[in-house]
Amino acid sequence: PLFCFQVLGKEERRVRANDREYNEKFQYASNCIMTSKYNIITFLPVNLFEQFQEVANTYFLFLLILQLIPQISSLSWFTTIVPLALVLSITAVKDATDDYFRHKSDNQVNNRQSQVLIRGSLQNEKWMNVRVGDIIKLENNQFVAADLLLLSSTEPHGLCYIETAELDGETNMKVRQSVSVTSELGDPNNLASFDGEVVCEPPNNKLDRFSGTLYWREKKYSLTNQNMLLRGCVLRNTEACYGLVIFAGPDTKLMQNSGRTKFKRTSIDRLMNTLVLWIFGFLVCMGMILAVGNAGWEKEVGSLFQSYLAWDTPVNNFLFSAFLSFWSYVIILNTVVPISLYVSVEVIRLGHSYFINWDQQMFCSQCNTAAEARTTTLNEELGQVEYIFSDKTGTLTQNIMTFNKCSINGQSYGDLTDPLETQPKVLDFSLFNPLADPDFCFYDDKLLESVKVGDSCTHEFFRLLSLCHTVMSEEKSEGELVYKAQSPDEGALVTAARNFGFVFRSRTPGTITTTEMGRTVTYSLLAILDFNNIRKRMSVIVRNPEGRIRLYCKGADTVLLERLHPCNQEVMSITSDHLNEYAADGLRTLALAYRDLSEDEWEAWSESHRFADKATDCREDRLAAAYEEVEQNMMLLGATAIEDKLQEGVPETIAVLSLANIKIWVLTGDKQETAVNIGYSCKMLTDDMTEVFIISGHTVQSVRQELRSVWLCAHCTRLYTVGSRINAKLQMTGGDTAGEFALVINGHSLAHALEADMEAEFVSTACACKAVICCRVTPLQKAQVVELIKKRKKAVTLAIGDGANDISMIKSAHIGVGISGQEGIQAVLASDYSFSQFRFLQRLLLVHGRWSYLRMCRFLCYFFYKNFAFTMVHFWFGFFCGFSAQTVYDQYFITLFNIVYTSLPVLAMGIFDQDVPDHRSLEYPKLYEPGQLNLLFNKREFFICIAQGIYTSVVLFFVPYAVLSNATQSNGVPLADYQTFAVTTATALVIVVSVQIVLDTGFWTVFNHVFVWGSLGSYFIIMFALHSQTLFRIFPNQFHFVGSAQSTLLQPVVWLTIALATAICIVPVLAFRFLKLDLKPQLSDTVRKHTKTQRKPPGRNTGSGRLGARGGSRRSGYAFAHQEGFGELITSGKNMRLSSLALASFASRHSSSWIDTLRRKKHTHTPPSTSGESTYRLMT
Repeated sequence: PLFCFQVLGKEERRVRANDREYNEKFQYASNCIMTSKYNIITFLPVNLFEQFQEVANTYFLFLLILQLIPQISSLSWFTTIVPLALVLSITAVKDATDDYFRHKSDNQVNNRQSQVLIRGSLQNEKWMNVRVGDIIKLENNQFVAADLLLLSSTEPHGLCYIETAELDGETNMKVRQSVSVTSELGDPNNLASFDGEVVCEPPNNKLDRFSGTLYWREKKYSLTNQNMLLRGCVLRNTEACYGLVIFAGPDTKLMQNSGRTKFKRTSIDRLMNTLVLWIFGFLVCMGMILAVGNAGWEKEVGSLFQSYLAWDTPVNNFLFSAFLSFWSYVIILNTVVPISLYVSVEVIRLGHSYFINWDQQMFCSQCNTAAEARTTTLNEELGQVEYIFSDKTGTLTQNIMTFNKCSINGQSYGDLTDPLETQPKVLDFSLFNPLADPDFCFYDDKLLESVKVGDSCTHEFFRLLSLCHTVMSEEKSEGELVYKAQSPDEGALVTAARNFGFVFRSRTPGTITTTEMGRTVTYSLLAILDFNNIRKRMSVIVRNPEGRIRLYCKGADTVLLERLHPCNQEVMSITSDHLNEYAADGLRTLALAYRDLSEDEWEAWSESHRFADKATDCREDRLAAAYEEVEQNMMLLGATAIEDKLQEGVPETIAVLSLANIKIWVLTGDKQETAVNIGYSCKMLTDDMTEVFIISGHTVQSVRQELRSVWLCAHCTRLYTVGSRINAKLQMTGGDTAGEFALVINGHSLAHALEADMEAEFVSTACACKAVICCRVTPLQKAQVVELIKKRKKAVTLAIGDGANDISMIKSAHIGVGISGQEGIQAVLASDYSFSQFRFLQRLLLVHGRWSYLRMCRFLCYFFYKNFAFTMVHFWFGFFCGFSAQTVYDQYFITLFNIVYTSLPVLAMGIFDQDVPDHRSLEYPKLYEPGQLNLLFNKREFFICIAQGIYTSVVLFFVPYAVLSNATQSNGVPLADYQTFAVTTATALVIVVSVQIVLDTGFWTVFNHVFVWGSLGSYFIIMFALHSQTLFRIFPNQFHFVGSAQSTLLQPVVWLTIALATAICIVPVLAFRFLKLDLKPQLSDTVRKHTKTQRKPPGRNTGSGRLGARGGSRRSGYAFAHQEGFGELITSGKNMRLSSLALASFASRHSSSWIDTLRRKKHTHTPPSTSGESTYRLMT
């Protein structure tokens, strides 16, 4: 039997109440959670093991081991172990700190107290000691300790209320209900004798699904998610409840959803990894060249004086000497890739992240939310974004719904009586209805008069809105109602009914109580026909106090109008026209209908519904069929129109990002018409566009035909206009005729377009358009679109959204941005960056992103330059020292060069540098384009940097060598000694790289000055200290350069040599930069020059952009936002002005032709096969 249970346990879970011995057979996880990675014993070995997974750390460990071999080491071991230990220590401290806080959090959670029913009495137990099968008592405002099956509650009918903010970010209350058979077990004595057994699904991460069966007293009862209280929830407005532990600890759905986010790397990271491999190959080549030189030298020259200078003991021939020499030079030349590079990169990224967090211009005072960089690894990628994928509701819009207009029995309400009136008068509902919401705004008094005079259709309209919903009501005091709605749409509609005299007051599993025109009415709630994404509607069946049974239904007009009685044709035609008008205004629409049921019809349908509800197989399909049966032959009441206003600054932001050549795609679950109208409102779609194409085919062939027709039309138009003078001028200024088109594609068409054999055509067609809107898409399709662009265009993508349905898209994109809005914080938790307003995106990309990319590129260019200049001197010296692996510099200089003498200035440049101020970055979005084209750091720029570094090393070696070889001191003593040469070369190197970073720094702060001049000063201070008599006396075997610095730097010829070397290194760089600035300036150079000539405070010229009048096709914008399941639970008892940006004309005149040439090469479209004949188009 035990073996049988263990086999079953893999596919299902068996839990018996109050029987720990039985449940322990299955070895279920305890309720102790552990998110920490280390303990005191395992920290050091595990952390070091993890750090040496990094190739760079392993490489430097390998070098350290080589340095411990005396025969091949020309450097002391501390030249490598000091920087390596520093890096490992810093990382270890960071990891230990992070893990300490994880331990602290784990202990806080595990030591929470819970009341557990043990041997018939309630005892306080720590959460970590709770086991599967235990019965727990929860009290109001307590966190749920584990995933529980709700057994009973102090509320009637076994109801309890929970808040799931920690699970899904939603702060509205949700209701759960116990199985009816256990709802009366409210007493601990009764619960102690409860021995029911639950057979259910194994642990999983699906928050909205649970399937199981309760076996008790030889009967079985089906269990759903509505019977479950999940760990992380908080009990609200319920005195107490009892629950049976089904999943504990790591098996709970909260912990199952806490998987690690996919690690993202930037394109610069990937390029750096490639370059490091190339550098390592270059290092090996240099080592081999010098090893061959050593072999030749030892054979031809070294062998001649073996009698008085024999080889060391293990060396017995020139080949073995060459072998050892190779490894010696690998050690000496390893600084071409110093370990400090990786540390510096992380410090710079951390600084950039703090700048984002501290940016007051990205702080929303309204919701007291600051921008947050939730990762430190992607900052420079923000400066390279080419495609933005955005959700609509809550991201572009506010997701705050207001009841705007309605149509009742063919009469439209909500239009302003005087459209020219600047401040229309808001209706005062307080005198008419003391229960009205004072914040509700409506302007058409004709609707209020219709209610007052008792129009039956109007009353029935608002009666439907007050009854057909799943809103929960909380009455804090007499008449002070607070509605808890699953979606803002629901709340707006119920609030509208409330203000017009039909007030929803309260509900029980079987009743709904309202106040209708001042009279309290209680309806029997017979059934709720719940909403889902397939039905796109919901209904309730109620019995009024007079005994009449009526079905009320609200839903998308596309599904509801086809279920009306034939006698509704006239009113349906008028209402459809109203729906089109509302959708054309960008409003979210909804149709309302009702049907009267006789007692016999209700009884017959109720039986079929009961049968479908209790079915163990295909339950959802059977319920859908039952719902379909009764939702027929309905009478149309009218339609509602809800406004979801655009967020502040959305049109301006999209306009600026478009000028930066960033393509914006909107991926939304809303209807096509609503999405299109929002597209016009936010300036994605404009009246200046040649055409807006609609792809709405239902078959693979029709979608392919439409895509090909769109591609043909767009490219034929482009070819036609190329010859025109206007287009010629556009070509000269970088214009792109592809920007004249937009593409709108529906979800069912997108499913076909994403198939493998059609995705290339879809991408080439979509990318030929300036704007793309995908409607009625699923969360999975959002992610698929992002992945497709990543794969086909090799472009940096950014996804932005605010809801749980955007998480897959956010995780799929190179960069994920979460909006902390009305749909909770799940999107924020899954994101890389977060803020509260879409308009902050332009500052994130055009300021912080562009600066981060610029700074990182300048840092890397300088870093590789200075290290090649530093290291390659050893290579040239090898040809003059018999290839003996002798170093040029003092070993302490080698150790300190990258971690003291040159580290801070380049860090300051990498953190603080900027080419133009932030307001200029926003005024001139074309400045963003070099990042998209990866112009500032690529393989070409890398080779230029190392070429400059090698040139500098040649000058730094051969100029002092040539001068000092024949130079003498003032007393006639020759200067041609090793120590004088080493001090001269090292000093010249530090001065040259310091002058170079002065030239490279575009923006000076106090930190830059302190770090540059301080580092230069520290070099001389440390050098004089290391060459002092004091240290020589204490450590005579370690400090061999005693007095060298003082004697060398007192010679005028040495300073003349240093000045000559510096001039030869720097003058060509200055000459090249002056010529480039004069002959081929970059856009940033032009902007700086333009800024200096203006000498005016920053500002923008304002202009106006008009919204084109659009009409015609059906544009219903209904979108139901709440989730499936509430209905079953309850019934079981269960015109914006667009700023004219300063760059609009300026950038087109000054944008560099070489950027445009590169862009045209990069975005050459590959035409799909062209056999299309027609397309569905929406003419603008």
